[in-house]
Amino acid sequence: MYCCEDHIELAIDMYVDEKETAPEIEKIDSNGKLSTRCQLCEKPAIYAVGE
Repeated sequence: MYCCEDHIELAIDMYVDEKETAPEIEKIDSNGKLSTRCQLCEKPAIYAVGE
């Protein structure tokens, strides 16, 4: 799941609830060029949460 700074905690909680394990969290290096959006609010994504 891709998420913004505002939704990182919610994304982690959702992952743990679903998978019952801690997720890998990777910061996305976009340099303003990546168009990936937060899957919860459509702001630019900063983190990838999951496997």
